[in-house]
Amino acid sequence: MKEAVIVRAGRTAIGKVNGMHRELEAHELAASVIRPLALGIENKIDDVLLGNVVGPGGNVARVSALEAGLPLSVPGLTLDRQCSAGLEAIRMASYLIQAGAGHCYIAGGVESASTSPTPLKSRFAPDRFGDPEMGVGAENVAQEFGITREDQDAYAVMSHERSWTAYKEGIFQKEIVDDSQDEYFAKKRDIIRIAPRARPLFVAEGGTVTAANSCQVNDGAAATVVMEAERAKELGLEPILRFKDSIVIGADPNLPGAAPIPAIRTLLERNNLSVADVDTFEINEAFASKILAIAKSLQIPLGKINPHGGALALGHPYGASGAVLVTRLFQTAQRTDMSYAVAAIGSGGGIGLAVLFEAIR
Repeated sequence: MKEAVIVRAGRTAIGKVNGMHRELEAHELAASVIRPLALGIENKIDDVLLGNVVGPGGNVARVSALEAGLPLSVPGLTLDRQCSAGLEAIRMASYLIQAGAGHCYIAGGVESASTSPTPLKSRFAPDRFGDPEMGVGAENVAQEFGITREDQDAYAVMSHERSWTAYKEGIFQKEIVDDSQDEYFAKKRDIIRIAPRARPLFVAEGGTVTAANSCQVNDGAAATVVMEAERAKELGLEPILRFKDSIVIGADPNLPGAAPIPAIRTLLERNNLSVADVDTFEINEAFASKILAIAKSLQIPLGKINPHGGALALGHPYGASGAVLVTRLFQTAQRTDMSYAVAAIGSGGGIGLAVLFEAIR
C-alpha cells in the first residue's frame, strides 16, 4: 500500500460573515489558497477535492481549480459531509493515494457564508430521529454529559486566551497564505467580561449555550497538498505529516457534538494507542459543550486539546474547518516534538470523523 503524506498546507485568514471576505465567492476564496499550494507542481496534481456546505452549489472544486490557474486536466470534486467536509476531503485524498489511484491531490474545504444562496440550516436527519439546530444540539450535549454554563464559559475564555497568545507569537500567520490576519483579532472582544453576561441563545429556560461559548458564522478556505511519499521524494518536497488511519461513524443526530467520541475511541483502539500516546488533539470548537463532553468521556487532558485555541475565537467556516485543523497540525509538527496527532470534528446529523497523523522526523 502506498504512503500518503502532507507536504504543504495553508489557509486564508478567517473572516466574519459579511466581513473582510464579503465580496469573495467560494471559488475565489478557495483559489487564493490553491494557487500558492500548487506553485511549481501544477502539472503533478491529479485532482482537487474540496468540502463545501452552504453553497453556491455546482462543482466548487472544479471552478476553484480553474480560477487558480491549474491545468484543464485537473477535474475537481466537491463533497459535503457538513462540518466534517474539509477533513473528509483530506481523508479521501489519502485513501486514493494509498490505493494507487493518483500521486498528488489538493484537498481541503471552503465556505463563503457571506455569498451563499443557501439557508444556513439544512436538513441533518429525518424528523422522526430528531433534527435539531446545531445550537440546540449543543444544549443537548451539555445536558447529556453534565456540562455546566460555568464550565463552558471558562473553556471559551481559555480558548480565546490561547488564540490571542498564538496570534501574538505569530503562529497563525505561518498558516495564512498571504499577509492578512484573522478578522477576530482586528477588534478583540473582552470575552472575560462578556461571557457571564451573555444570554442563552437556543433554550430560554435553563439554557447554557451562549454567543460567548459558541463559534461565529465565518468565511474562509484551507487546503493541503497530499502526496504519495515516493513522489514527494522525487520532487524534493519535504513530508511533514503521515496519514495513518481514520474513522467516520454515525451517532445520535440529537447529539452531534458528541459524535467524535466513538470515532476517536475506535481510531485509538484500532491503532493500539491510548490518549497518552497522542500529543495533540485538534477538535473543532463549534461549541464549548462539545469539547468538554469529548474531554470528559475520553479523559483527554484539556492541555492536549487545541493548545492554540480554535473556532470559538477564530470562527468556523463550515466546509473549511476540518482542513484548518490539519493546517494547524502541519505547523505544530514543525515547531514541536509531536509524534502522533488526531484531528476530529462532529457534524450535523450525528457524524463523527477522526483522523490519525504521525509527524515525520
